[in-house]
Amino acid sequence: MPALFTDFYELTMAQGYWKKRINRRAVFEMFYRRNPFGGGFSVFAGLQPLLDNLSSFRFGADDIDYLRSLKFFDTEFLESLKDFRFSGNLWAQNEGNIVFPQEPLLRVEGSLIECQLIEGLILNIINFQSLIATKAARVFLAADKGAIMEFGLRRAQGPDGALSASRAAFIGGAIGTSNVEAGKNFGIRVMGTMAHSWVMAFPSEEEAFRAYAEMYPEHPVFLIDTYDTLKSGIVNAIKVGGEAIKRSGGNFGVRLDSGDIHYLSCEVRKRLDAAGFPQATIAVSNDLDEEIITALVDDHTPVNSWGVGTRMVTGAGDASFPGVYKLTAREDEQGHTVAVMKLSDNPEKTTTPGIKQVFRLKDKNNMALADAIALDDGVNSEEYHQNKVYTFYHPSADYRHFRCMLETEPQPLLVKHIEGGAQIQPPLKLADIRAHCIAELDSFDPSYKRILNPHIYKVSISQRLRDLKLELIKKHLGD
Repeated sequence: MPALFTDFYELTMAQGYWKKRINRRAVFEMFYRRNPFGGGFSVFAGLQPLLDNLSSFRFGADDIDYLRSLKFFDTEFLESLKDFRFSGNLWAQNEGNIVFPQEPLLRVEGSLIECQLIEGLILNIINFQSLIATKAARVFLAADKGAIMEFGLRRAQGPDGALSASRAAFIGGAIGTSNVEAGKNFGIRVMGTMAHSWVMAFPSEEEAFRAYAEMYPEHPVFLIDTYDTLKSGIVNAIKVGGEAIKRSGGNFGVRLDSGDIHYLSCEVRKRLDAAGFPQATIAVSNDLDEEIITALVDDHTPVNSWGVGTRMVTGAGDASFPGVYKLTAREDEQGHTVAVMKLSDNPEKTTTPGIKQVFRLKDKNNMALADAIALDDGVNSEEYHQNKVYTFYHPSADYRHFRCMLETEPQPLLVKHIEGGAQIQPPLKLADIRAHCIAELDSFDPSYKRILNPHIYKVSISQRLRDLKLELIKKHLGD
């Protein structure tokens, strides 16, 4: 990835750190403040692409020439960029984790310059893929964990957006994609049938279906709403599909892409069953999202698979994932690590200081109860242990708190993925990340996964972290 994939002010700050000789060690964290789509959870996605891009994040000769042409940077500083490599450490939650507001998704430890320069790369990759993976997971849950297919290539934000969306949607629960390049790059199953243009290219609908069934006899799927779904589409599908079954012994299906999906699918199901084809499948598309699918599932609509395009790959309902990247600790002039924080008149925008770990607390049935953020700085690091009682506080450091007897050993969520600039964890297969995401979803009570009005999952801070936060607030406010 070219290192010019960064915001301009990252470079101006980097030159400032270099000229002022304060390029000391620092710790940054990425977190987010609210779940998108009004939901109760998010899915962490994009980690492996981020790790791969960090390993190739370089300033080429033409990049340096361009920066020189801006007449904004010192020659000596530009020369120093020729040897730039990310040489720090990166801790992150595992890709596919179910995550929540205020908790660190990843933390970066390195020099101020390298931590700043990679901010844009981190936020661009993680924010977009987490948005789409979260949307896909909501669609997957709305479909009662049924077969959802990602069909959004033509409506995605450019070629890279389409590829990233296909990858993220698969993590969130899609079983396949229409994007052939994504299939090649990520090993995702490619899926699709025919367009209306195929049907219209033949003298009749029946001939179009028959030609398709002859080429793909095992399980042809006919698009039945080009002319009239009930008067011709399903009639011709039953006729040609029945012939295909006699020839191949396979099955056939139909797809609806317009009209009243509930009414039409019910009528189509009746006719398929009456014709002796209860095994024939029904797929639907047409601007679906999680709310529409929820309503259809609640009405017992007889749909076997759902093709979701525009509203999944664009994250319809939320323009972006609200991830931010903030400095939480730095090295002072004496070489000591000091915690830092950002204050704000809006308490939700006041950050939590220090180097931290996140622990997931579960009950004896392996169901998640809460996430606890604790110090992890090597000096004041905190641990939690089974069969002990702890008090946890709201991240705003106010009076809200709860006490909990830990029934199982808490699970630390941040794992070191890069050490000294090198990846130290083996890359996972995308199918394994998807399986992990689905298993994670299963470990949360349904109340947190409701499409509308979900229960709020507890994310808390430890007593010592709360004390540190209050201490820094008093210090900065002069109280």
